[in-house]
Amino acid sequence: MHRGLRRHATARRGPARRFAAGTLAAGVLALSLTGCGDSVDPIERLGRKTAEEKPANESGGTGSSTGPAAPSADTGSPGAASDEAYKKWGLTAPVQYAPKPAQKPQIPKAAPGKVPVIDRIPVPAGEKVVFLTFDDGAEKDPEFLKMAADLKLPISMFLTDSVAASDYGHFEKLRDNGSASTINNHTLTHPNLRTLSYEAQKREICGQQERLEKRFGKRPLLFRPPFGNYNDDTLRAASECGVSSVVLWKVSMQINNFQYAEGSALKPGDIILAHFRGPSELKGSTEIQMTTRMLQRIQEQGYRIGRLEDYL
Repeated sequence: MHRGLRRHATARRGPARRFAAGTLAAGVLALSLTGCGDSVDPIERLGRKTAEEKPANESGGTGSSTGPAAPSADTGSPGAASDEAYKKWGLTAPVQYAPKPAQKPQIPKAAPGKVPVIDRIPVPAGEKVVFLTFDDGAEKDPEFLKMAADLKLPISMFLTDSVAASDYGHFEKLRDNGSASTINNHTLTHPNLRTLSYEAQKREICGQQERLEKRFGKRPLLFRPPFGNYNDDTLRAASECGVSSVVLWKVSMQINNFQYAEGSALKPGDIILAHFRGPSELKGSTEIQMTTRMLQRIQEQGYRIGRLEDYL
């Protein structure tokens, strides 16, 4: 990964601080993902940051499988992969996809002049669907493009200009492979936004909005702050830049297993964080191997994959 990202990730270790009142929901814990046997260095932070941190559970977790419904035929939803694609990429069963919901769930509204912060989609109880998000854009493996296209993985990409811009065409191919994947904002240079002024945060967010719009023809609606760190200024700046939601996560994919913000298994509506990373950051594993393991963990727990933008 870009050296600048490594420095920023390392700088965020240490005691957590309280945010301004109203910025974060009380009682939600942020978990540091450093120091684990198969953790990725550097790594984003899990969930929303509050006054207390606890180690994350490293277990991959298993759960009972349920019979998923057929994929949606809507062009804005995940498409059906070929019958044999899963075997090619090391899976023992086809990846199952959640259809586009008839109605989007109710997302709590933000205060005036701010945007809502979402770390789990409020799906109906028992609806076993999770969402794939990939951050940064440092790794650009052409084989991963083939995998994502074969399996029709609906990926919400959050790209950082300083590492992704060297080959934005790679991510354009990923967007246009028939999976309804999307390109979203992860700042220009991947700073810890909480250390910046409002104006500096706005430059990071709006600047990437403008670059992505110029390159891909569409201004992103979703934004993810680096390391999951934000404050009230972030939410105001994001709103000013045309963002509709700040997207965090509850589960992070490491090299072999998930780490969880809550418990030791996936929960309905979980947003999963992964990264575009290669062997040098994954201790010899490839992006494809990491993704195969991630899909296996999802299948083991009986979950389907939804398209995040179909629910927001």
